[in-house]
Amino acid sequence: MEDIEELKKTLSSHDIPNGFIKVTEKPLTNLSSEQKALLNRKGNVLFNQGKIDEACRIFVTTGYSDGLSRIGDVYMKRNQSLKALKYYVLARDKVKAERVYDKLSKLISLIIK
Repeated sequence: MEDIEELKKTLSSHDIPNGFIKVTEKPLTNLSSEQKALLNRKGNVLFNQGKIDEACRIFVTTGYSDGLSRIGDVYMKRNQSLKALKYYVLARDKVKAERVYDKLSKLISLIIK
């Protein structure tokens, strides 16, 4: 029930413009495999240090799906489901995205009733 209340609060506070999640970030295609590996290692170090925003920028840049999914997990633990959904979609993590979709559908059902 707390998750639903958090979603309601997020939607009502206009934290997300027009209720949509921007997912147009695309990884850079001109990075070599070696460059991506180095950046992903740096992102993992930052992530492990708790520097989530810095790690997130690297993971988005490289398109590192495991890192993006872990960023989504951080937002889920913070009860920020819509932000988590963004990173699950970017990571193409359908299983975790489905969990958020399920929560959203339950919220919409409650609102309709």
